[in-house]
Amino acid sequence: MKVIIAGASAIGSYLAKLLSRNDYDITILDEDEAALEQLNRDYDLLTLDRKCTSPRALRDAGAAKADLFIAVTADQTANLTACTMAHALGAKKTVAKVDDPEYTEQIDKAFFKEMGIDSVIYPEMLAAKDIINGLKMSWVRQRWDVHNGELVMLGIKLREGCEILNQPLKDISGPDDPYHIVAIKRGADTIIPGGNDSLKLYDLAYFMTTRNYIPYIRKIVGKEHYADVKNVMIMGGGNTAVRAVKMMPEYMNVKVLEKNKNRCEELNEILDEDTLVINGDGRDMSLLVEEGIRNTQAFVALTPNAETNILACLTAKRMGVRKTVAMVENVDYVSMAESLDIGTVINKKITTASYIYQMLLDTNVYNIRFLPTADADVAEFIPAEGSKITRKPVKDLGLPTGITIGGLVRDEKGMLVSGNTQIQAGDSVVIFAHKMDLKNLERLFK
Repeated sequence: MKVIIAGASAIGSYLAKLLSRNDYDITILDEDEAALEQLNRDYDLLTLDRKCTSPRALRDAGAAKADLFIAVTADQTANLTACTMAHALGAKKTVAKVDDPEYTEQIDKAFFKEMGIDSVIYPEMLAAKDIINGLKMSWVRQRWDVHNGELVMLGIKLREGCEILNQPLKDISGPDDPYHIVAIKRGADTIIPGGNDSLKLYDLAYFMTTRNYIPYIRKIVGKEHYADVKNVMIMGGGNTAVRAVKMMPEYMNVKVLEKNKNRCEELNEILDEDTLVINGDGRDMSLLVEEGIRNTQAFVALTPNAETNILACLTAKRMGVRKTVAMVENVDYVSMAESLDIGTVINKKITTASYIYQMLLDTNVYNIRFLPTADADVAEFIPAEGSKITRKPVKDLGLPTGITIGGLVRDEKGMLVSGNTQIQAGDSVVIFAHKMDLKNLERLFK
């Protein structure tokens, strides 16, 4: 499969790293010679020091034979133009990164499709959705919904109050129980558990359940005393913060701390009048106390500096805040941030790459999420009529090692999967894949 990436920084370099491990034919276009040299040293791919809006450069890169053309430069106009040109040259699918949320509106999708742009992505919007999902459930590290929550995956850090520790999973999570443990992150290891495995203190456990049983999960993991989030404090007033505030549920009150006075004035113009914008440094403990940090249930650090965000969240936790969210743009810091127990970690590169990756798959697949801390991916596949996965009960499918079927949605109703479950064409099937390229699973669903 041939993939062309326009843009060698941030998202582009992460995608190159991700795809080069899976034998894709990758070409990267950029005018940053140093960035291209670094990618050439580290990965097996072709680089071109050329402008992505040059017709000749696109031809030389092989746009006519590209299965996917990805434009993720810092220039929104260049991304849109390059995708239109690549499509005209013969690229099968194109995706452009944009910086204006207006371009992501449903009404404009047909318009961009006519231009030859199959999808537009606004990373700040994707990150904001993850932030809001995290705030809605203060006791959960990660949440992933299928069909508006008919089926839910919850990543939960297990602490002393958990009542299901140190028991074989076959005794606490059988076919008739309302949840499955699809994976366990323990220290540096990810475990795809069997019936004889058990949960340990401080594990990050991934539960698959249905909407009705979320309160039950909360009880058995000992998180009922966690206060629901009503007051939120955000450090950093960038675009991700703006999108998160605009998506905030009405029952949440939010304060934004921003160091730059001019940006504060802009935020007062952009945000609703009931959002309080404060000119100050979110690392200033006296300011935090003055602004009510001790009565705040959630602290969200969204500055451009990962170290600042991590330290700010650690400070907020020391001051009694239960729920903290840190934006960590350096992928290498993500695991470290998790190990420091700061709470939910947001990385726009990983979130955006998850969205783009599903365009590489031929089958009906949706909602791919990369879970770097677990070295795993989660995806929602829809099997075709007569596909291999529909021919036998789950226990007889011979699934590859590292693969777990967490559950499925049938006729708009979520259900868990046991060994006797017979998957049907049209089901939405949730797959948890540890150290396996999702591309290799397509054969089961075609």
